[in-house]
Amino acid sequence: MMEHGGQRSRWECWWIALCFYFLLYFEEHVSAQIRYSIPEEVKDGTVVGNIAKDLGLDIGALAARRFRIVSGSNDDFFQVNQNGVLHVHKKIDREALCDSHSACVINLKIVVENPLEIHYIAVEVTDVNDNSPSFSEHEKRLEILFFFFFTILESTAGGTRFQLKVARDPDAGVNSVRIYKLTPNEHFDLEVRDQGEDKLPFLVLQKSLDREINDEYNLVLTAIDGGSPQRSGTLNVTVVVLDNNDNRPVFSQDIYSTHLKENIQVGTPVVQVQASDADHGSNGEVTYAFGSDQNPKVYEIFSLDKLTGDIRVKGNVDFEEKSIYKLDVQASDNGQPPMKTDCRVVIKILDTNDNTPEIDITSLVKMVSEDSKPGTVISLISVTDRDTGVNGKVVCALSENVPFELKQSVQENMYSLVTKGSLDRETVSHYDITITASDLGQPPLSSYKTLSVQVSDVNDNPPEFILNPIELYMIENNAAGSPILTLSAFDKDLNENSVISYQIIKGNRTQSDMTSFLNINSETGAIYALKSFDFETIKTFQFYALATDSGAPSLSSNVTVNVFILDQNDNVPVILYPVSSNGSAEGVEEIPRNVNAGHLVTKVRAYDADIGYNGWLLFSLQEVSDHSLFSLDRYTGQIRTLRSFTETDEAQHKLIILVKDNGNVSLSATATVIVKVVEPKEAFAVSDVKNTVNDEEDNSVTFYLIITLGSVSVLFVISIIVLIVMQCSKSTDYSSKYLQEPNYDGTLCHSIQYRSGDKRYMLVGPRMSIGSTIVPGSNGNTLVIPDRRRRDSGEVRTVLFFYLFFLHLRLTFVICI
Repeated sequence: MMEHGGQRSRWECWWIALCFYFLLYFEEHVSAQIRYSIPEEVKDGTVVGNIAKDLGLDIGALAARRFRIVSGSNDDFFQVNQNGVLHVHKKIDREALCDSHSACVINLKIVVENPLEIHYIAVEVTDVNDNSPSFSEHEKRLEILFFFFFTILESTAGGTRFQLKVARDPDAGVNSVRIYKLTPNEHFDLEVRDQGEDKLPFLVLQKSLDREINDEYNLVLTAIDGGSPQRSGTLNVTVVVLDNNDNRPVFSQDIYSTHLKENIQVGTPVVQVQASDADHGSNGEVTYAFGSDQNPKVYEIFSLDKLTGDIRVKGNVDFEEKSIYKLDVQASDNGQPPMKTDCRVVIKILDTNDNTPEIDITSLVKMVSEDSKPGTVISLISVTDRDTGVNGKVVCALSENVPFELKQSVQENMYSLVTKGSLDRETVSHYDITITASDLGQPPLSSYKTLSVQVSDVNDNPPEFILNPIELYMIENNAAGSPILTLSAFDKDLNENSVISYQIIKGNRTQSDMTSFLNINSETGAIYALKSFDFETIKTFQFYALATDSGAPSLSSNVTVNVFILDQNDNVPVILYPVSSNGSAEGVEEIPRNVNAGHLVTKVRAYDADIGYNGWLLFSLQEVSDHSLFSLDRYTGQIRTLRSFTETDEAQHKLIILVKDNGNVSLSATATVIVKVVEPKEAFAVSDVKNTVNDEEDNSVTFYLIITLGSVSVLFVISIIVLIVMQCSKSTDYSSKYLQEPNYDGTLCHSIQYRSGDKRYMLVGPRMSIGSTIVPGSNGNTLVIPDRRRRDSGEVRTVLFFYLFFLHLRLTFVICI
């Protein structure tokens, strides 16, 4: 900033001075310029001119007006006295002061004050011949080598020119160099060319030189100026004739050929080139180098000894990179200029099995569908081996136990990976296929590449149920709307192909009428009962469920569900006898007083709609007037006397009998029996009356039994026909047969038998067979009848046939009795 500020102040001062100057210029009279001329080298005090006189100034007033020189040469070559005379103050050398080719003028400024006047004086310094021409070198030595391209001649053709040094003269004009002269001789002449104000000398060869006659010439070049008197300068010129390098090197062979194995050790010699030169001395000394147009890669692989011509291995020799090398080797002598010649070295590289095959896989599909047909192209495989011959022959193979194979293309080393057999995603969903490529070299080299193939899913698997048929055991009196079963099917497919929906159908896969009391969640498979089931109304039923996947097209499978209603103790025992006329469980029995102990007074009959233990009734005396007189059979309900009556025993006894089932929460009913002890005569009369009534009842019962017998006979005939038809067809193992067996031991009980698979079940009343066993989880109502062997449908039909047959005989026997 300070520098810029100082510069600005100087410019302001200059601007003020310039303005002041112009002001004075217009106000004062300024005289015109005066020009003087003097030669250089004049003595001090030499008068140049009278400035005051020439300007017309008053000489007497010069001192008062301060007449003086205010500007001029820095060396103060001139001064002015009080008389206005301008004289030389010191010696002036024009060559040192000015350029020799232009006018040398010194400008002076003269100032006179009061009033102010400024005058300009120009003094021209003229040249005098005070310098001689001179050369920068006193002697010029020329070594002449004459040559043509690729052809060397010992002598040079006449007219060849060589420029010589130019002489310099500080003087100007005619005092500078004007002419050149050369020592007279028969081989050389002098030619001078004008180049502006300078003159250029050239040495011209007049005829050929022969080094064997004269190997050196000494000449004198003289430069003369045009001054008076003339001045001159000389230059000694020595011309040396050298021997010509007129023989080039010659190789022993134009082409060198050799063989070299690839991957050979570094430093191994390859070949030696040899060249000879007929010249002597340095002209006959030969050196070797690779040609200038050589591939740069050659310098990395081979080295060349420049003195011996030995070529050796320098880097890695790779056949696959280059199988043949053509080297240009140049032999050059040490002549001036050097002579050169070339030869060719051909190196053939022999292949070795040093490259493993390369496998390139182009996948056409990322996933292959499991329903693809054999021969479906999965990928294109190309195999390359950089070796040649058998080393480059490649054989490909696949890993074992894969449903794929390689098919060779028309083009060599091209293969197609195709499916060989059927695919099943559910068995194997992913294959890692290893491709092995081996060449036929010795030893062989191999490479491996693994290709991953995903098998995509198609909807080729229907839903499957773990169990078919499904047997469902449910207790009666279930809550309406509660789930009773959840179907679970699985599908081996994936994604939407495995999304399953459920529905209830008929056997022919139409809409089932079961939907009126069953509902199924189509997504979860949960089945809900829309009503409560009563074992006494329905004991078993069957329906079909269909599972359908979401594939396109969809696949489905159905399952049979056999539902068995299990009994609950939800029915109280019903008293069948005694029953009075008004419907109450109360009866009157009269017995003679003379009966013995063990006499059957009566039998209480009861019925329970439940089965199994729930329908197994037990009788007990809840209240009795005399425990020593009567006993009650716990299982049959028979009332018998324990002893004979005495005179002291009361004539009437009241027995309250409790009938109770065997459910977990037992239900019960009571019956009242009034026993009247009468005299024997009265007992016989009453017995006759009862026999009459019983005969009437028996006649009525007989009528109904005859009707029943007829019905059973018709049913028996129909059953025989049905069995014949069934014998011609097959029934499923899981179909259930239900058999009813009446019990005539005094207590009415249910006995239901059914078959499921290879097991036979029986729901029994109070009296069970010895071989029966209770099935766990059946709440004690289900018994398994052990089977020594599995019975087929024919056995079931045979059992049913004999059952109906014996039922018919039994009813006939009862009627006959």
